[in-house]
Amino acid sequence: MMKCRIERREGEVLPFCSPSLFGGGDLFEGWQMGSSAPWSSSKVLLDIGGKRYSTTVDTLTQREPHSMLAAMFSGRHTVSEDPETGVVFVDRDGKHFRHILNWLRDGIIPILIEAEYQELLREAEYYQLLGFVEHINMQLNRKKEEEGSGPELTRKDVIKCIQSERVRFRGVNLSGLNLSKLDLSFVDFSYACIQKTCFRGANLQKAKFGNVEGGGSDFQDAYLRECEFIGADLSGAILDRANLQSANLQDACLIGGSLCEADLRTAHLQNAKLSDTNLEGANLEGANLKGAKLSGANLNRANLQRAYLRDVDLRDTQREGARLNGANLLGAIR
Repeated sequence: MMKCRIERREGEVLPFCSPSLFGGGDLFEGWQMGSSAPWSSSKVLLDIGGKRYSTTVDTLTQREPHSMLAAMFSGRHTVSEDPETGVVFVDRDGKHFRHILNWLRDGIIPILIEAEYQELLREAEYYQLLGFVEHINMQLNRKKEEEGSGPELTRKDVIKCIQSERVRFRGVNLSGLNLSKLDLSFVDFSYACIQKTCFRGANLQKAKFGNVEGGGSDFQDAYLRECEFIGADLSGAILDRANLQSANLQDACLIGGSLCEADLRTAHLQNAKLSDTNLEGANLEGANLKGAKLSGANLNRANLQRAYLRDVDLRDTQREGARLNGANLLGAIR
């Protein structure tokens, strides 16, 4: 029983319906899929590297009309079949061909591990299934993003690290960790990802948080005196009752955050984005707010005595019960 093989060099692109692709009888011999019969729904028997599959011409040609499979069974070219069984043999690994058929039938992308996706991608590229290739690559990219989104360390790892004299977590992903009540003073978190990380009640004196991604982080009751938050993204962060005396928050983004009753005396808030931030009852005595964006901020009962508010727009802020004695309001818009 003779089986005729379909062979193509890896990476070679075969143009759709090129006469030289299947012509001459060299590559595909024996069976001309005729134009006289209504063959579009005809059953096709395939042997892919020893694995048998049954499908139809419609399945092989409709979803990916410019693929190698569509060209083979377009009815315009001669393909070889076993003279006794009618099976068309393709010399490829048949392990993943069922996924290829499921894609061609229903547009289904299988759930696989990365190594299997790589194997499937190789087969899809061979058959020139461009749509399938694109979706496989999307799945691979999504997996990489998901793997990179989790924390790189655990709470125990952090505790071990802070026992050394000099600790740096620069650029490390600590998102979602519970680091509450730890002594993290002087630790360098610059450029780290601390989204939704809990620092509640932690000692973070003189810690560095420059340019961190800290959206939704929790610093309630934390000791943050003289901390550096330059350029930090703390959108939606909670810093209620935190001690931020003399902290540097220049160019930080605190939009939608909460600093209720926070101690911000002599803090540096130049050009900070404080729109829609809750600063009710916060102590901002002597703080530098030059260029800060306060649109929609809640400053009710806030202490702004001797604060530097020069040229700051206060029109859209809530200031009921706020104390402004001695504040520099030159050029401020009220």
